[in-house]
Amino acid sequence: MNDEEREATWDEFRELVNMRPAELDTWLASEESRSVGQQKDGGESTGHASGRRIVEILRARKGDLSDDDYQHMRKVVGYIRRHLAQRPTGEIRDTRWRYSLMNWGHDPLT
Repeated sequence: MNDEEREATWDEFRELVNMRPAELDTWLASEESRSVGQQKDGGESTGHASGRRIVEILRARKGDLSDDDYQHMRKVVGYIRRHLAQRPTGEIRDTRWRYSLMNWGHDPLT
């Protein structure tokens, strides 16, 4: 990934991930967070694991991020964009749709 691609990825990630690290950490510890997402063999969901990785990325210095971190950031951006396009009608505050997005670092209510 070249510098231009890294910068574009950084900008998109920072635009879409609107939860602070501490806020996301608190959310990931909640029962609601653990109740959504695809789980393999009853383990941690993909989104929940991604949320933990997002916290690490948010706490890292930009210059310390690896190509693997940037690849994950691209995955996060793609997921959030796809999921936002599937917004349900009506109130979303207590929906699995919102909870799933929050596991990926985006709260659609903020």
